[in-house]
Amino acid sequence: MKRLLANVALICFFVSFGVQAATETAKNYQMGAGDTIRITVFGEEDLSLETTLGENGTVSYPYLGLLQATGVSVADFEKEIADGLRGDYLINPSVHVDIIEYRAFYIYGEVKSPGGYPYQPNLTVERAVALAGGFTQRASKEKFELSRKVDGVGQKSTVKLEDEVKPGDSIFVKDSFF
Repeated sequence: MKRLLANVALICFFVSFGVQAATETAKNYQMGAGDTIRITVFGEEDLSLETTLGENGTVSYPYLGLLQATGVSVADFEKEIADGLRGDYLINPSVHVDIIEYRAFYIYGEVKSPGGYPYQPNLTVERAVALAGGFTQRASKEKFELSRKVDGVGQKSTVKLEDEVKPGDSIFVKDSFF
């Protein structure tokens, strides 16, 4: 019985650590065009909304007007809304922002079902290939090119199966010569 309780306690510890790590990752996530977000203000139904960020990356928010969300972390966006509502509108607002659906990443080349797919946290090139139905017979299992915009500038790099994919990335799976 003691051993069972010790194992349960150990499992609970690791699960809570994983949840905390996932929460930290979500709070640091930089929002961008195509993300669907939900803003919730505790106890204020009229101030809660769900929206998809358009190309301009702004959110029209009650009382505060247009707020820039693209390139802003979830945590900073929560703080901006709370600070804007504090004082004139609410005494101590509790604001929470959730990413309902991440913007897409794209995969093409030698995969069975090329196209755009919704991003998932902790996505790797290998998992992206799996989402696209796997490799074709002609695919290189070692040659992948990743295109990513950094500060508005497109960059290309060669990546491996275990490398991370981010929302908005494009992955090109090259063909093998042998």
